[in-house]
Amino acid sequence: MTTATNVMELECSECRKKYDAEVEQHLCTCGRPLLVRYDLKQAATTLTLENLSKRARTLWRYREVLPPGDPVTLGEGMTPLLYTARLGASMGLRRLYVKDEGLNPTGSFKARGMTAAVTRAKQLGAKTLAAPTAGNAGGALAAYAAAAGIPAVIVMPADTPSANVMECQAFGATVVKLNGLISDCGKYVAERKDREGWYDVSTLKEPYRVEGKKTMGYELWEEFRGKLPEVILYPTGGGVGLIGMCKAFDEMQEMGWIGAERPRMVAVQAEGCAPIVKAWEGHRDAAEFFANAATIASGLRVPGPLGDLMMLRMLRQTNGTALTVSDSEMLQAGRELASMEGIFAAPEGAATVIAARKLAASGWIKPGETVVLFNTGTGYKYSEAWQRALQA
Repeated sequence: MTTATNVMELECSECRKKYDAEVEQHLCTCGRPLLVRYDLKQAATTLTLENLSKRARTLWRYREVLPPGDPVTLGEGMTPLLYTARLGASMGLRRLYVKDEGLNPTGSFKARGMTAAVTRAKQLGAKTLAAPTAGNAGGALAAYAAAAGIPAVIVMPADTPSANVMECQAFGATVVKLNGLISDCGKYVAERKDREGWYDVSTLKEPYRVEGKKTMGYELWEEFRGKLPEVILYPTGGGVGLIGMCKAFDEMQEMGWIGAERPRMVAVQAEGCAPIVKAWEGHRDAAEFFANAATIASGLRVPGPLGDLMMLRMLRQTNGTALTVSDSEMLQAGRELASMEGIFAAPEGAATVIAARKLAASGWIKPGETVVLFNTGTGYKYSEAWQRALQA
């Protein structure tokens, strides 16, 4: 299956400067991320419910609003939306669901971004793919690079969960471990990419990972039969999924699928690394670097997210909010989610359970509202963290 293109251009998320999508682009000259813009009027002529019903159940079913070319795919997307009645009842919510992204290839939602990014990078002639990772993104990039036949360099903190290290090595990637955080790994890639000829696939430093992640929003629309939930709780590190879903909702409105109403987006962060929550509570438009970041949820350990301006703007525009949970709360909620609903979640996903409970108790979430929690990865990747929790 080769996708035709409705891509018109790339546009800076802040200054709105336009770029040619037919050549390799990364950040805008102003330093901010670029977003892909489509001819949505043309896309809407073939992206219909009737046509979707006949397509393969992968995220490439939305090919009209994805990068063109022959997809590098491992069957990602169309993850289950699970009704969690017992968990919902325990917090007074009648319509609580979990979107389980842990059932994607390589066990996390990162597969969505990488299928799109690697597909486009291959078409643009990339020779070596490189990215920093807190864990799951590295495993996903290594897998899709292997499927594409392109070498990959994965740079990760030395304390990255062992499962992530092993999968990257198994996929044939070059693994570099550093003493530090993902921000230090990002600097390593940035300092070497031009000299080494690496194609930088870092979070928001190329335009296409957002495109893969936004399909979570399209899937919710399909799974709720042409509607969207009232509230979405999303574990937020780099925030690409949150940004991508909001982009999807804007595209859906332009195609006439939905109106102006939006789900209230909730960014959930760890107490030990909460730059977005800190900025939100301080009523600021930008986040400050979060010093001494530490959490067992490696995907939430992003002290200086590049997408901070977009995330904070989207939380305001959707009348959303942002809050933190502790590591101990995540592990407690993970056991609860597993024992009550049979979902073994990553600590990042479990964090949304605690956040929903807090927001329901405060009245911010009403009992009859439709609420979706995103579990962004499988608990099987976090054996060290779960071993500590289960022995406690």
